[in-house]
Amino acid sequence: MDYDIQDHAPEHKSGIAPAARGEHDQIMQMFEEFKAANDERVASLGHRADVLLEEKVDRINGALDAQMKRIDELALKSARPSLDGSRARHSDNTAREHKSAFDAYVRSGETSALRQIETKAMSAGSNADGGYLVPTELEHEIGQRLAAISPIRAIASVREISGGVYKKPFMTAGPATGWVGETDSRSQTTSPTLDALSFPAMELYAMPAATATLLDDSAVNIDEWIASEVELTFAVQEGAAFVNGDGSSKPKGFLNYTAVANTSWAWGSLGYVASGSAGAFPASDPSDVLVDTIYALKAGYRQNGAFVMNRKTQAAIRKFKDTGGAYLWQPPAQAGGRASLMTFPLVEAEDMPDIAANSLSIAFGDFKRGYLIVDRLGVRVLRDPYSAKPYVLFYTTKRVGGGVQDFDAIKLVKFAAS
Repeated sequence: MDYDIQDHAPEHKSGIAPAARGEHDQIMQMFEEFKAANDERVASLGHRADVLLEEKVDRINGALDAQMKRIDELALKSARPSLDGSRARHSDNTAREHKSAFDAYVRSGETSALRQIETKAMSAGSNADGGYLVPTELEHEIGQRLAAISPIRAIASVREISGGVYKKPFMTAGPATGWVGETDSRSQTTSPTLDALSFPAMELYAMPAATATLLDDSAVNIDEWIASEVELTFAVQEGAAFVNGDGSSKPKGFLNYTAVANTSWAWGSLGYVASGSAGAFPASDPSDVLVDTIYALKAGYRQNGAFVMNRKTQAAIRKFKDTGGAYLWQPPAQAGGRASLMTFPLVEAEDMPDIAANSLSIAFGDFKRGYLIVDRLGVRVLRDPYSAKPYVLFYTTKRVGGGVQDFDAIKLVKFAAS
């Protein structure tokens, strides 16, 4: 079978695109062929190595990866909201006035209308040296696009803030409690001990460029154009920061926290389960590592758990079977869905490290409770027609932060002997 991935017709804006359904049917067929080829490869291992079988399995594995990527892209496109008037969030005069003034600013650099809005309502615009706030509809559009394509944002908690730092209190020691009879005396209990986690919002920027022809074309939806131009840049930078960010001028990624063996876990660190072999799964019963990781998580978190790994790690796990011979990895149950691993959703995050000695290549947990993303309200655009003439640059900034909010909700797999 030829596994070339072909382009398809444009997607529909609502519902699942026919192309996505076709891709889903194809990946189900390819997975059946993968299982048959891999079963044949495993059966031949007891006799002699079959290079052709190994190559066939690797070829289908690669085609599955490409097909999954194609399905993800189609699902992303169909999930993007439109910016037409039928879906406008704000119909009041101020919002329409702001949108019209912003359009004039982007197309021609005209700032007088935005300055008038700024005078009437200080929250609508900002000083010209720092750019102007985009209309609320465009801000929501950018946020929804990021939620669709940024893997960690899609599964984490997201909170909007108006200040520069969000502080979340938590109890390090609770109040004393106990059982008493109906008429027994009650001794005074100790007070809870509180601390706070801080999540500062850092500045993220993109700088799309436009030609004068594009800006003069009244048929071009400027809001849609800005959103589409900045979404990938923002998503790539966010994705890397939410996984590996060091917390300096960027969010702190969950892999940047101290990782300790789960048996020694304490608040402020993330627990890991060792694979038992440096830079690899163990030779026998490799899937036991995944089972141990799942049950390292408390039941209250496990029910909403999801695996996070990159595509290479997923390709290695795709060959694993349970004791009954069923494959642990399963393709999406429906078009637009996620692949699953041992019945839990599997999220692809290419910023997760490849399997190597001492790498933390797999995460499992309830990321809604475990990781918090904070978005400061307001996306700003500064028009720059001078730095790259004849092009017009649009310096677009948003402020975002992130970090672990519940250290008990995420567990890692470390590819080490112990």
